[in-house]
Amino acid sequence: MKKFIAEMIGTFVLTLLGCGTAMFLGCATPAGVVGTAIAFGLTVIAMAYTIGGISGCHINPAITFAVALSGRMSWKDACGYWIGQVIGGILAGLVLFALVNVVTPSAEGIADNMMGLGCNGVANAGGVWGACLVEVIATFIFVLVVLGTTDGKLGAGNLAGLAIGLTLILVHLVCINLTGTSVNPARSIGPAIFAGGQALCDLWVFICAPLVGAALSALVWKGLACEKCEK
Repeated sequence: MKKFIAEMIGTFVLTLLGCGTAMFLGCATPAGVVGTAIAFGLTVIAMAYTIGGISGCHINPAITFAVALSGRMSWKDACGYWIGQVIGGILAGLVLFALVNVVTPSAEGIADNMMGLGCNGVANAGGVWGACLVEVIATFIFVLVVLGTTDGKLGAGNLAGLAIGLTLILVHLVCINLTGTSVNPARSIGPAIFAGGQALCDLWVFICAPLVGAALSALVWKGLACEKCEK
């Protein structure tokens, strides 16, 4: 049970700090994009060294999916992780909603992305299928790094958290202006529920595409790891 709670807390912190930065700093300028990317990456690094020893610090259903597909965890545990992660994302969405509508309801010049609670979108990627392509590729790269750096025999050991966080920063730098960068269904679910509207309509993209990308990364890493072991 502790590892499920750890995943809930970790996902809550990631969604709150990452999406919160996107809301209040904004992503309309290069500085906002860089700041938001760094916020997501640093949060992952912080959580990796905080709860990594308890749950492995997936804090992302796509990572859990890839880990389960790779045979590193049971599907029963994966389901517990998913529940904890989604709850954490929803709780963070609730807090972000409260920050906008309760704590700072009269703030002037609230940007569209602030009203959207840091939600993801498909418009800038050319529509649904463009967004799907972006998210599949971004998640594939990100989760492949996760699988590689955390591999018991071939991984990076204590440096895994740093490598994963830096990769998340890079992925965000490329994709923020396209989809807002999800690569994490739980991070997308929470804000979308409270933002509603188009964000909720497009939510399926940011659930399905990351899972497809994660499945591809699990398949590719399995081939790479086996080839490495044979050599």
